[in-house]
Amino acid sequence: MSDLPAVAAQAEGSANIPDSCGINFFTSDPGLAPLLRSYLGDTAYAAIEPQLVALGQRASDELDALALVADHNPPTLKQRTRRGEPIQSIEKHPDYVALERVAYAELGLAAMSHCENAPAPLVKYALTYLFVQAEFGLCCPVSMTDSLTRTLRRFGSPELIARYLPMLASQDFDTLYQGAMFMTEQAAGSDVARIATRAVKARGANGEDVWRLHGDKWFCSNADADLAMVLARAEDAPPGIKGLALFLLPKTLPDGTRNSYRIVRLKDKLGSRSMASGEIVLEGAQAYLIGEVGRGFHQMADMINMSRLSNGVRAAGLMRRALTEALHVARHREAFGRKLIEMPLMQRQLIKMMLPAEQARSMFMQIATLLARADRGDELAAKCVRILTPLVKFRACRDARRVTGDAMEVRGGVGYIEEWSDPRLVRDAHLGSIWEGTSNIVALDVARAAKREGALDALARYVRAQLAEAGLPEASAALLRAAFERASAALESVAECGRDESVRQAASALYHATTATFMACEAAQVSRGAHDYRRLALAHLIVRHKLLPRDPLALDERDASAAQLRALVDEQPLPLADAMQLLPAQ
Repeated sequence: MSDLPAVAAQAEGSANIPDSCGINFFTSDPGLAPLLRSYLGDTAYAAIEPQLVALGQRASDELDALALVADHNPPTLKQRTRRGEPIQSIEKHPDYVALERVAYAELGLAAMSHCENAPAPLVKYALTYLFVQAEFGLCCPVSMTDSLTRTLRRFGSPELIARYLPMLASQDFDTLYQGAMFMTEQAAGSDVARIATRAVKARGANGEDVWRLHGDKWFCSNADADLAMVLARAEDAPPGIKGLALFLLPKTLPDGTRNSYRIVRLKDKLGSRSMASGEIVLEGAQAYLIGEVGRGFHQMADMINMSRLSNGVRAAGLMRRALTEALHVARHREAFGRKLIEMPLMQRQLIKMMLPAEQARSMFMQIATLLARADRGDELAAKCVRILTPLVKFRACRDARRVTGDAMEVRGGVGYIEEWSDPRLVRDAHLGSIWEGTSNIVALDVARAAKREGALDALARYVRAQLAEAGLPEASAALLRAAFERASAALESVAECGRDESVRQAASALYHATTATFMACEAAQVSRGAHDYRRLALAHLIVRHKLLPRDPLALDERDASAAQLRALVDEQPLPLADAMQLLPAQ
């Protein structure tokens, strides 16, 4: 590994093929540190900065190299020993295991929120944001383990918590437990009410009541996890969601025997190939009831929402990695006697990638900050998390598909070759729009949160307060206020009238208006120490290009703000006057 930066430098000098291997994903991203400092505060940020710098370097070289090999060597299922004994063993490539060791043991990404003196949720998500720029597939098991532990702690019995929490919150790689979520069935994907897996109460070996699960689960990621949360229909329960219960399924029973379920096969997936997803048949597997029968889906919804937030973080990380690659290529590759970044068309393409990448970053940082308040009992924050979580999952995951594809185009034909990160980013990016709810389902959930749970009203109060306290120029504040109010009214109308055909349009508008407001307010916070209003400039561009009308047949005039756009592409600090130059005309 030590000679890779030298090889990359030689390639850049002689072959005109820029290679980012060896750059630091944290320090080469000039907007990340000031943004984290503004959210965490000076003391908390200073405590984790060395870890962020170290991980940024490892992600760029060591972890990225491991991820590339793991992606090309997916796990395999070994059903039997050579003597015919059933073992149900999933064999993972050593490089994937090395990545697991970093994520679970060294960084503690799954355990961090469940240990004593746990840091703010944003710390975990900031580390995940850097880690996912190297490896995407593993972040799904890490997220499910974290979310399963949260759900167990919220709804599980004291006995179950005492039994399993120590392993779930451990960073000892040889003894820690990984988690999973077994929900999807062939006839019950997004339509959870159609789940057919049966849960039958029986008498255990020691005379206690136990539950036995029977059925097929069609898509089970991290298929050999030590523990899984499973949705099943309790015997004699009513049809639909009201008959569902949530169960904790251990791979190994307390007496050391393997539980009664089989991994039938592993899925050959487009992306996240490093991680094992399989089909599982439950054959009277012993499981423990979590909470009450009939409340299963509502209890699992919290786990799903945390997975959706993780999807948003991962989408943001994928977009930043793609943007970092594109910027590196544009800054170092020459064509027609100029660097690519000097060409106006390339600058426009990079800005179009930068906007959604920054939107997703602001959104997940806001949600993480609100989540900490919600967990302390803040009702307004909880309602904001309720609507913002499906919102970031819906929009950021769709944006990641386009941004990663555009980054591949910037690199050109080389970017289509599997030796580079671009194909893996493109394949992985398509996952976010499917798992934990497709785009249509998640957009409908945004409307459901707005109508049934009062979450849109809570978000409106929060956004208005943010704008009132930010100290932005009045022209900017008025623009953002008007954009948010109009987007909010659109979603409210769609939700009230049940206009499902317009829900994606309304949810997208709310996402753009909300992220523009967050980014502008972040600019005001960051500028107190750095006098950098880049995020305000980006907020103005979001409103101009995503929320204001324009004639598609009217050719763009020569841009009078070319210097400001170039500064954004160069990721250089931007004075307030220059940011105001990008304020759209009303």
